[in-house]
Amino acid sequence: FPSQPSLTFTIRQTTPQETAINMKLLSLVTALFATGAANAFAPANMAPRTAVSTNMAASEELYIDEDRRFIMNLILVGSSAVTVGAFGIPYILFFVPPGSGGGSGGSAAKDALGNDIYAQAYLDSKPAKDRSLAQGLKGDATYIIINEDKTIESYGLNAVCTHLGCVVPWSAATNKFMCPCHGSQYAPTGAVVRGPAPLPLALAHCDVAEDGKIIFSPWTETDFRTGGKGWWN
Repeated sequence: FPSQPSLTFTIRQTTPQETAINMKLLSLVTALFATGAANAFAPANMAPRTAVSTNMAASEELYIDEDRRFIMNLILVGSSAVTVGAFGIPYILFFVPPGSGGGSGGSAAKDALGNDIYAQAYLDSKPAKDRSLAQGLKGDATYIIINEDKTIESYGLNAVCTHLGCVVPWSAATNKFMCPCHGSQYAPTGAVVRGPAPLPLALAHCDVAEDGKIIFSPWTETDFRTGGKGWWN
């Protein structure tokens, strides 16, 4: 048989320098592999999400607290306003003279029982120069004036004192309206004679309707006693 060729393997020994390099490369690869494995199995960092969730919850809680605080403030202010108004408004109105009547239309004069007053029957029951009270505009006490010739004067006088709102009686003995509250005095026309009243008695037209009723209507013209506009307009 022919002879077979022989195989020859030559093993080269590495130098110390090459061995050191190989060991460093192996260490580097091992370290990289270990780091990757650790990152793969490490839990995700939840701190930022937890902080965001906490901030959102705090914001929602703060928002709810603001709404509740606003509602409570409304309730507190409303209840305080009602309480103050209930006690304060009547106290203030005590120092404001009642209205002297007004409005665009007239109203029939009424007696103490609420019945309409008819001119002829009224004249038959009253003397000349009489000044008696009737219910006038807006329910205010208003004087009907009888002239010397037994006719009804073209104006009536609101009996409410312009100082603090007392009803001023007529004094036939002194021929004046004299307020019993603080001593104000008015002439037969309602002009101020003595204070502390600052203004004359308010005027109202006094006419007789076709059916014979006495009618009061607003006085919007110049006040003939002062020459100026009526203070009640």
